[in-house]
Order: sequence, then structure tokens, then C-alpha cells
Amino acid sequence: MNTNLNEKYRDEVKTFVSVCSRLAKNMYVTAYGGNMAWKLEEDVILITPTKMNKGDITVDDVVFLNSKGDILEGKRKPTGECPMYLKFFSERPDIKSVLHCHPPCVCSFAILKDENLLMRPYYPETVTEVGPVPTVPYAEPLTQQLADNFSPVLQKYNSFIMENHGLVTMSDGDIYWTLLNVELLESTADSLLKALGTGVELKEMTKEAVTNLGNVMKTRGLPLFGAPGMNESLEGMYF
Repeated sequence: MNTNLNEKYRDEVKTFVSVCSRLAKNMYVTAYGGNMAWKLEEDVILITPTKMNKGDITVDDVVFLNSKGDILEGKRKPTGECPMYLKFFSERPDIKSVLHCHPPCVCSFAILKDENLLMRPYYPETVTEVGPVPTVPYAEPLTQQLADNFSPVLQKYNSFIMENHGLVTMSDGDIYWTLLNVELLESTADSLLKALGTGVELKEMTKEAVTNLGNVMKTRGLPLFGAPGMNESLEGMYF
């Protein structure tokens, strides 16, 4: 067993812990809520410990797992949501990092009965960096059933609202890039809620505008959301 992973990945661990702190500072996680994981190698996953406020996590608290969920290194037990993360990394090998949290505005959409507005295009940045955000049916936290409920949408999208629960966002970048996508989505959700409060009809981007954003993604080297080859075009994901 490799017992020097914390030292080997010193920089990544520091980044990981800083993201934990930022989540807590932003109030995207409270109490023991939220968790995240970062695949550093094919069989090495850096993950948050269970039953800790994310703002309290230090470099000595993180846990390393292999792809089967066995602990490679760490003084604490990993998050109870391990089944969810192992499923994500197994079924989406293109994904490097995943973040589950409870940003207040996004979570408002997790309890709204009406149409999921986060599936629609409103802002260029959200369209090109986050994409549509489907709703995953509710299941008991910390269960395999919750992990399995992602199956119908896991291959097509990169962000997901967990019904009556919270948000999951994943990316092929590092954990900091995934955090930035979470913050972008939360800002969009905040704007949507404020716009809805005016009672005036929301204005979506047109199909032509979304099609043209495909050029922006190519310029910036951003891949389409979902597993490689799953989606043919950006506009096809919205219209």
C-alpha cells in the first residue's frame, strides 16, 4: 500500500482543502453537508471525510481511495456518499472531479414543482461552461439507490439537481474548475429567482444564439457536456 499519497499530491491536497474552505465560506455547505472527490490517477481518488464541516477540513483529514472504494490512505473514514462517486468515475471515465453541495439558490430549484428552468439557456457563460442541469429523482442519501438514480442522465450531462436535496457538478478539470462551475450556476439561479420575483416573463436565448455559442466553445477548447460523443451539438442539448 502506498502510504505517501498526501505528500506525493501535496499541491492537489492543498487545492482540495482550499475548495472545501471556500464552499463553507460561501455557505454552499453547512453542518456536515456536502462532499467532493478528485480522481488523481486511474486508481487514486482524493475524497472528503465523513462527518466534518468542510470549513474545518485540513490536509490531515483527507482520504485516498482506489476505484473499488478501498482506503489507500487517511486517518478518517470517507464520505458516506462513496457509492455515488465510485459510480460517477466508473461510468464517466472522462470525469476527473465531482462536487456535491447545497448552494441556496440552486437548491430552490430542487424543491420547485414547476418546469426546471436550469434546463433552459439564459446566459452565455452558463450555457458554455455548465450546460443544461436535469433533475435526478429523490432517493435516500448515502444509498446505492441515490447513485443509481443518476443512470438515465449521467452520460448526457455534467451537472444535476438532486430532487429535494442539492447539486452535483462534475468536470474533466480539477476540483477548482468544478467549483467555479458551481459558483457560475449559483449566480445564474440567483438571477432567475430575482427575475421570477418581478412577475415578468423570462427571456431565453434563441436557438441561433446557442448555436453560435458552439463557436465560443471551440475557441476556448471547451468540450461538449456529457460523455465523449454522447451529444452532437450544443443547441441539440437545449432544443
